[in-house]
Amino acid sequence: MAVTLSARAESFPIRGSFTISRGSKTSADVVLVEARDGAAAGRGECVPYPRYDETVPGAIAEIEKLPPGLDRGRLRSAMKAGAARNAVDCALWDLEAKRTGKPAWKLAGLPEPKPVVTAYTLSLDMADAMGRAAAEHAHRPLLKLKLAGEGDIPRVEAVRRNAPKSRLIVDANEGWKPEMLPDYLEAMARLGVELIEQPLPAGKDDVLQGLKRDVTICADESCHGIDSLAGLKGRYDAVNIKLDKTGGLTEALAVAREAERLGFKIMIGCMLATSLAMAPALLVAQLADFVDLDGPLLLAKDRPDGIDYRDGMAFPPRAALWG
Repeated sequence: MAVTLSARAESFPIRGSFTISRGSKTSADVVLVEARDGAAAGRGECVPYPRYDETVPGAIAEIEKLPPGLDRGRLRSAMKAGAARNAVDCALWDLEAKRTGKPAWKLAGLPEPKPVVTAYTLSLDMADAMGRAAAEHAHRPLLKLKLAGEGDIPRVEAVRRNAPKSRLIVDANEGWKPEMLPDYLEAMARLGVELIEQPLPAGKDDVLQGLKRDVTICADESCHGIDSLAGLKGRYDAVNIKLDKTGGLTEALAVAREAERLGFKIMIGCMLATSLAMAPALLVAQLADFVDLDGPLLLAKDRPDGIDYRDGMAFPPRAALWG
């Protein structure tokens, strides 16, 4: 029986609000895809991202145009990389796991997944508010700070004072300017920051080429599929792989292997989404140096059978959730 696909919009409220340099949001708006083949069904989830000209209605329309009977092998040529393809690809992985009775990690030729330390993200705010948030989460082993440009050094200083034992990574979301780099890079090193995500806008990051730094600089908005990797050499030390950018688990695994071959450190990241979106990413996390898969922790409510988060770690998904 040919595989049939269905897609629908779902919304999950955020606990409070979530702010980055591009704005704030109060809900995680996702697309749920179901792939069916007779009695078996698989699920995948994506978050269309306006930064890449994606919308929830647009993703659903893209999925509904697909012909029946697609498999993962033909999906890459049938859809462009992005959120919509991610949801379909992950639904097909889940369907194959449910149909064969083999877990997705075994289908992918990977070792059995283990729990991984994941970052917990502190939303962008004034320095004193981020300091208070850091104090509340100072027990977590790895904190990720959303930054914006002006005022970022006091923000990180406040977090470091209030969470002295936590490892820190920061994400500027393209919010810094080239002239900020000397002072900001020095300050981040002094404060023990281990990684800086996308300090400059994608396509305007030439100044990073060969720039002396003591902190790992990671490409996020500049890194998508395999084809983007070669152009990042010399500018970035690490790449942030997100399934919504690569267009699914299939491509994400290929990107991770190629990034490793090219000498990049690997970060696996996520959009603000439920455990269903984190589950396939946890397979890629087994190959990563930095893991940021905390989306469900920021929601007021997750899906049933969600990822188990304990002691700063994310545990492999239950089969009832995915894979």
